[in-house]
Amino acid sequence: MDSQQATAWLSEPRFRPFQDATKGDHDAAVALYVWHADLTAACFGVVQHFEADSIGRRNNTRLRGVAMSRKRRRADRAGRARMYSPGRPPGWRREHRQRFWAAIARGASSEDAAIEAGVSVAVGVRWFREGGGMPSITQAPLSGRYLSFAEREEIAILHARGCGVREIARQVGRSPSTISRELRRNAATRSGGLEYRASTAQWHADRRARRPKPAKLAVNARLRGYVQDRLAGAVQRPDGVAVGGPEVPWVGRRHGRRKDRRWAKAWSPEQIARRLRLDFPDDESMRVSHEAIYQSLYVQGRGALRRELTACLRTGRALRVPRARVRGRGKSFVTEEILISERPAEAEDRAVPGHWEGDLIIGLGSSAIGTLVERSTRFTMLLHLPPVDDHGPRVKNGPPLAGHGAEAVRDAIAKTITTLPVQLRRSLTWDQGAEMAQHAQLRIQTGLPVYFCDPRSPWQRGTNENTNGLLRQYFPKGTDLARHSKSDLAAVAATINSRPRKTLGWRTPAEALNEHLLARSTPGTAPFGGRL
Repeated sequence: MDSQQATAWLSEPRFRPFQDATKGDHDAAVALYVWHADLTAACFGVVQHFEADSIGRRNNTRLRGVAMSRKRRRADRAGRARMYSPGRPPGWRREHRQRFWAAIARGASSEDAAIEAGVSVAVGVRWFREGGGMPSITQAPLSGRYLSFAEREEIAILHARGCGVREIARQVGRSPSTISRELRRNAATRSGGLEYRASTAQWHADRRARRPKPAKLAVNARLRGYVQDRLAGAVQRPDGVAVGGPEVPWVGRRHGRRKDRRWAKAWSPEQIARRLRLDFPDDESMRVSHEAIYQSLYVQGRGALRRELTACLRTGRALRVPRARVRGRGKSFVTEEILISERPAEAEDRAVPGHWEGDLIIGLGSSAIGTLVERSTRFTMLLHLPPVDDHGPRVKNGPPLAGHGAEAVRDAIAKTITTLPVQLRRSLTWDQGAEMAQHAQLRIQTGLPVYFCDPRSPWQRGTNENTNGLLRQYFPKGTDLARHSKSDLAAVAATINSRPRKTLGWRTPAEALNEHLLARSTPGTAPFGGRL
């Protein structure tokens, strides 16, 4: 730039800082401005391009810097194709997913598993729903040939300290070529440079390691059509006319209780997989496992079967439930200390009377009758549970109005069991029904220890279940049990207790219990015992 052009430009107000810097010395201001302009051109390589604008004028000047091109060339050294940003790296890693699904496998809820894995509850719920309740990652550790996140953190620290590739490789215990490739391929390039950050590097490595395999049902239209027809095909009459059945909209959740369900052929995935070998014995392309069908239904992104077809499965579940979670289901008031495994051994061999089993028999309108059966003598006592009168308006999550709530059952058992001597109140075994939620208060009132069966294990109360079957002769299913008075129940109990039993040597339960009471009250007489 010459001094005449600089003098003309310095007369403009925007160049006043140069005049102020030289305190009004015009020649010094011109020299300073020329020096500044030459330095700017040398450093940034400014190239002036004169191009015509939209109306043909050629006085439109565009300045382009060579520095940005140099940065782009530095970013191209990463060795990967041009990549549009998929977003920021996630706040979780492979280890978080592994801990999450390990907790799910132990029976934890999605919320508890997310907290244990160190991620937010929303992320855990999203992982569970996206996977359809199925683990989306293996628990097997990575092979030693791959860099771990801890190694990448160490590489980032050493690289920030200015250590060379070979020094980093020596301290990490890896080949120099591995370190060089890691710094080049997994670097962060959004700024135009090759900055290395462990989180970003791990993100790039995880994305590159994905090997998505298309599902067999997604690529084989003939096989997919066969599976869909057997699973969700229309129900037909014998003459071949389709029957639609009730209209049931898909809501993304399991059907509710006592609700209409979708009508379909509803073959199970195992039935479909086994039938394929019979229908297509020579066509190997028509083969699929039942687990592949389940995954196509439940796992998002498989691209084969729509998730709403899960309504055609027998269970109708929209998500798969881990077995450990089902086994772990139980009532919150049941702890390990009061399970049936902790019950005294004398109750198991029926040698000593005083160990009872209890349950409810349910009738029409949620009416109920409580049953208590002594294990040794089979003596039966019935609990009168009338419906609640003058209860007022129904309250959501309030106490039951049919008379068999926790308080009503507690009071009925306490009132009945306290009519017996103390030696006949050794234990009570019940299922895990909500009607026994106040078992602790019952034990305080009566001194009767209460034990609970395992979930879905009615055989652990076999004596009570058998007696309930006998009582159904008097109280059939589907009848209103609330119409029976307390005296009616006492009459039925007396009738049951006066029947001779083969297991008692053809004695009646009343006679067996009476023998025990007489043996306890007569000095020098052996107490009632032995297996009956």
